[in-house]
Amino acid sequence: MHTPASMVTGIVFAPLGLVLVFTAAITPQWREGQARLGMAGPGSFLRSGGKGQGSGVRSGSMEALLLLRSDGLWESCLQVENSELKQCWPVAGPYRRDPRVRLAQGLILTSLFLCGTGIVLACIGVRCWTDIPLRGVAATGGLLVVVAGLLSLTALGVYTHNVASLGMADPSKGTNNPRFPHLSLHPAGSLYFGWLGSCLQMLGGTALLFSFKRPRYPTCPSCPKLPVCPACRSCPEITNKPDTDVYEVSC
Repeated sequence: MHTPASMVTGIVFAPLGLVLVFTAAITPQWREGQARLGMAGPGSFLRSGGKGQGSGVRSGSMEALLLLRSDGLWESCLQVENSELKQCWPVAGPYRRDPRVRLAQGLILTSLFLCGTGIVLACIGVRCWTDIPLRGVAATGGLLVVVAGLLSLTALGVYTHNVASLGMADPSKGTNNPRFPHLSLHPAGSLYFGWLGSCLQMLGGTALLFSFKRPRYPTCPSCPKLPVCPACRSCPEITNKPDTDVYEVSC
């Protein structure tokens, strides 16, 4: 017996969406910006932490340093343009305490959990190795995947709408850190991964929801009121006919 196309679509799109949303969650490129620092006094250094290469770059011989700042849900990074110097650290300060960031973190974690649970249920329900799938189980998994997609879309929408003001005491004045003057922040690559993954979750979950619809079985010509399951082949007139796709849906 063939697996319905809706189940195949859902079981492919849902894991893809989960991978993309997970990738967006762990990468620190939800927003990014750049700031140019004027020349500091001779002998000053730009120190680099865990991911840095070497101890620093002497800024006394430079007119300015172009710093690239990026923030994620759980990590922030700072890098000097055209340099291997890069330092990352867990989010802290006003940005970490911002209720909108906390909301996005909670929604993304819940979305990942629900999507993973839904995929497990969908795999159990599809049962490609048997004749009759567990349609209710597969559809329940699809419902969880749809809810996960809605949660991740909500988190992305909240973050994108407030991307420039997250962690800022006064958004009209830009960043409140005097070390990074004129730092303008805008959406970065991780958000686009998240949007794409959330849409795939919605598509995959919606396809799995079609599993609630029961297949249309043929009937025996001798007994029109008696539905015949092709797996049983109890009616001789059905047996002599070519196989019927029991999952064909007529609009």
